[in-house]
Amino acid sequence: MTEHTVPDLESSLRQLCETPGQTDALAELIAALRPGDRQPAQQATVNLQALSFLLEHHAEFREALRQALCTLLAESRQIPLYTDAGILANDGFGTTLLHRLGERALPMPYNPDSLRDRFGLLFSDKQDYLWLETVPDATWHALWRAMAWQEAPRQDSERQTRLQLLESVQVLSARITAIGLEPELVRVCPEVERFASPFMHLNAEVQRYVDGYRQALTDGVEPPEDEKQVLVLLDQCEAILGKVRKNAARYGISVNLTYHGLRLAQSIARLRALLELLSPGHNPAERPQLFQLLVDFARAENRKYSLRDLFKSNTELLALQVTEHAGRQGEHYIAEDRKEWSQMGKAAMGAGLLVGFMALIKLMLARGHLPLLWEGIAFGLNYAIGFIIVQILHFTIATKQPAMTAARLAAVLQAQYGRKKQLEELSELIVKVVRTQFVAIMGNVLLAIPTAALIALAWNALFGAPVVDAAKAQKLLHEIDPVHSLALPHAAIAGVFLFLSGLIAGYYDNKAIYRRIPERIANHRLLKRMLGENRAWRLGNYIEHNLGALAGNFYFGMFLGLTGTVGTILGLPLDIRHITFSSANLAFASVSLDFQVPLSAVLLGCAGVALIGLVNLGVSFFLALWVALRSRKLSGSLLLPLIPMLAKRFLRRPLSFFVPPPLLPAPAAETPPLDETRG
Repeated sequence: MTEHTVPDLESSLRQLCETPGQTDALAELIAALRPGDRQPAQQATVNLQALSFLLEHHAEFREALRQALCTLLAESRQIPLYTDAGILANDGFGTTLLHRLGERALPMPYNPDSLRDRFGLLFSDKQDYLWLETVPDATWHALWRAMAWQEAPRQDSERQTRLQLLESVQVLSARITAIGLEPELVRVCPEVERFASPFMHLNAEVQRYVDGYRQALTDGVEPPEDEKQVLVLLDQCEAILGKVRKNAARYGISVNLTYHGLRLAQSIARLRALLELLSPGHNPAERPQLFQLLVDFARAENRKYSLRDLFKSNTELLALQVTEHAGRQGEHYIAEDRKEWSQMGKAAMGAGLLVGFMALIKLMLARGHLPLLWEGIAFGLNYAIGFIIVQILHFTIATKQPAMTAARLAAVLQAQYGRKKQLEELSELIVKVVRTQFVAIMGNVLLAIPTAALIALAWNALFGAPVVDAAKAQKLLHEIDPVHSLALPHAAIAGVFLFLSGLIAGYYDNKAIYRRIPERIANHRLLKRMLGENRAWRLGNYIEHNLGALAGNFYFGMFLGLTGTVGTILGLPLDIRHITFSSANLAFASVSLDFQVPLSAVLLGCAGVALIGLVNLGVSFFLALWVALRSRKLSGSLLLPLIPMLAKRFLRRPLSFFVPPPLLPAPAAETPPLDETRG
């Protein structure tokens, strides 16, 4: 222990002896336990051990601390601390967000009659929960034993605390029942309606338990161990909550459903902890529940205004579902063999062909000099409609792949098998993704460039003038220059939009399931009358499987088209660079300048196109993988061992990163005996 620990603690304990029952004196003691700014959080364990030493050797210190704690409990209302601290309010996500914003600007006044407010005063430092978390259970147990509660006469504060704990149990039980019967939870888990719901029986069982416990306190006898049936019902409630989370992939999920599920899980955990404290055989010197609650309460008070915690807790499951839907789409963007690899190349070539015409339309729109806002909308619609056509024709834009495949990679990290096998499978998947990306990019670029060049030559032949004049052609070359322009930062902006479009696609896929849009379309009376029942059903089925992709492509196109307009309005250098369109623009500029372009400019343009593609892919993949890992509560450090593994693989088989290996011939099947083939 440090030199100043014991004197500081001893001074605080003497002050507690002089002013028994004062919250300020108790706060001074906790301040002495708190590690200093330059000390590690583990210093708190040393300080608590020093406190235990002083309590064991000074009876007056033990008496003063016990009296201070009993007075604290006897003079305050405890129920809000037990039922509200660390549990989301029944206000919904939006209302809770507004409340936290308001309370940060104008905090609620201190109420000395509230144990929750007094607790917040005792643990007022915003980092208190961090050092409390580092204290091992054995240190807490030793502190409890050092206080020697058996020396103290039985006080009324103990009975009052038990009564308030019982009231808290009733409050939590009522809340669990109400949340468990919420229509959103019932919709995702229909078994609740078909079978006897444990939520319905919980209140009655808790009431029976509370009545029996209160009667035992009145009679002055030991309370019966009657909570076992309540715990069984809580197990059943948790099982239903687990089904709700599993069924989210089938029925969809929303922020409100996530919010209800989180409140339910928190309330069940708190009710379990309170029942353990009320158990007649509970001994804080042997069990950790009391001290775990202490840490929970401290965290709740220290973080009660945190917007980050609110967003994190409410969006994790939603983000998981969004990335899961994107991940299922991503499986179509990973070529497993040479056949799928060649199909991906053909699909990418189809997209490259269309991009050549989309780039031409954008150049024509720019020549129209429309009003600024309408020009941005026109650019966006050109991109959006083009991307949607690419989707409908089952072609592939290479840069759309990373946001989809990242969730697939994160799912492998979450798989429940050995670490070595996990890394091997992940490295194999990354190799497949890399070579699929390679063939998709090559297909896009190698057809976008000749398509744009042929369009430019045909335009010159038909109209006797180039598609763009020399000044515009020079500008197009400058825009993809990675050294003398903002091409790479603009490519990063496009990468962010690629990532967002992947999330949007997952969101709309989830929304289609959650709002039952396919079923509503298939059963719409007007659509059935106009299209016929079979076509209406087929339309609903198409929407179910393609709504996310269509929405993601539309938003992506509008993002690309409007970014430059927003930058001009704000006076900021905002724009986008996309590898496929940049390659088409390189071809348009070269033809318009009659191929009289210096070799250095051509090489710089080619390097710019390659780097733009690398930034597009890298930014979108990094962001998508980060969200996928966070939604699964995984760490990015899990990927670090992959780097040497992939490097070794590249040195041994570099071609496998670009072309799939040929399939080995399947072993010939043995001919079964004649009598086994009869019948």
